[in-house]
Amino acid sequence: MLLFNTLTKKKEKLKTFQEKKVQLYVCGITPYDTTHLGHAFLYIFFDVFYRYLIHKGYDVNYVQNVTDIDDDILKRANEEKRDWKELGNYWTKEFLDDYKSLNMIMPTHYVKATETMDTIITMIRGLEQKGFTYIKDKNVYFQISKFSRYGELSGLGKAEMLKLAQERGGNPDDPCKKDPLDFILWQHSKKGEPQWESPWGAGRPGWHIECSAMSYKYLGSQIDIHGGGYDLIFPHHESEIAQTESYTGKSPFVRYWVHAAMLEYKGEKMSKSLGNMVFISDLLKKYSPNTIRWVLLSHHYRKEWGFAMNELDEAEKTMGVLQKKTTQKKEGDIRKIENFLENDMDIPNALDYIRKEMGGETLQQTLTLFGFASFAS
Repeated sequence: MLLFNTLTKKKEKLKTFQEKKVQLYVCGITPYDTTHLGHAFLYIFFDVFYRYLIHKGYDVNYVQNVTDIDDDILKRANEEKRDWKELGNYWTKEFLDDYKSLNMIMPTHYVKATETMDTIITMIRGLEQKGFTYIKDKNVYFQISKFSRYGELSGLGKAEMLKLAQERGGNPDDPCKKDPLDFILWQHSKKGEPQWESPWGAGRPGWHIECSAMSYKYLGSQIDIHGGGYDLIFPHHESEIAQTESYTGKSPFVRYWVHAAMLEYKGEKMSKSLGNMVFISDLLKKYSPNTIRWVLLSHHYRKEWGFAMNELDEAEKTMGVLQKKTTQKKEGDIRKIENFLENDMDIPNALDYIRKEMGGETLQQTLTLFGFASFAS
């Protein structure tokens, strides 16, 4: 099986640390708002990837996280005058309702950052003891100059990294930093903010260390595949590599980095910050889960694309055609489907083959592999 590895910028043959076992970590949601189609594009892809690895006989340990303590959550809770934990629990439930409505299967472990605080503190303490940190104004920072390969995953120059850090919550203007790209591991909680006791005083973790701790706790010091959206490559995943490898002393932390492209709508990236979102809950009022899945899986996970509502109408027609074909004798060749998926999960071409060439029981079995609910009458 070939997978495109963001780190090496090329397709590589899948070779796991343990034979026929896959350790898979996918960055999950920050629950402060509802689920949009961009989320679904990411998680439906990894849902099919997960299903296919199982189909191929792998024992998959799949971890997906919830970043349930974060600046965005606290900001939204303050704006809405709601308890931050209640806000996070509410939107996590809404996300999971959408997740299950689209027939996605749950990961092996679905983990909240707040449930991993002991591991977070242990890792920061270990980094401190190894000399990778410094403390300023009651905050603990990771010093990137101590990790020579910082920037290798993204391949960005310093100016580009600074720009993205500013856009994605990295706060390069923090006067306490020795280098603008240094990042917070533990921060002193402001008045009224949630806090946990630690060797550095009452506070809360930085964003990046949360994922490192959750992956370490459930998957160990080295994992096979780490996934997420393309916008997480820098600074999030770049920083994960630096702090995890510095803590464990083992490299690589991740063997294959797999990133899904951004989904656009009305000419811009679909995002909460831009407000140009299409919500799963709204689409489900008119279209079936199978129809929504078909549209999302018809686009290759690494290619950016612009969503248009007419795609759903066309997919709805396709669902009708496929339902009729499940009663036909024409079978098709499931090995051709596997050949497409072995080539960097080429799901769009696999679906095209299904639509044109498959029928009968083989069609139904193949659709199940892709997570479609049964068409059987």
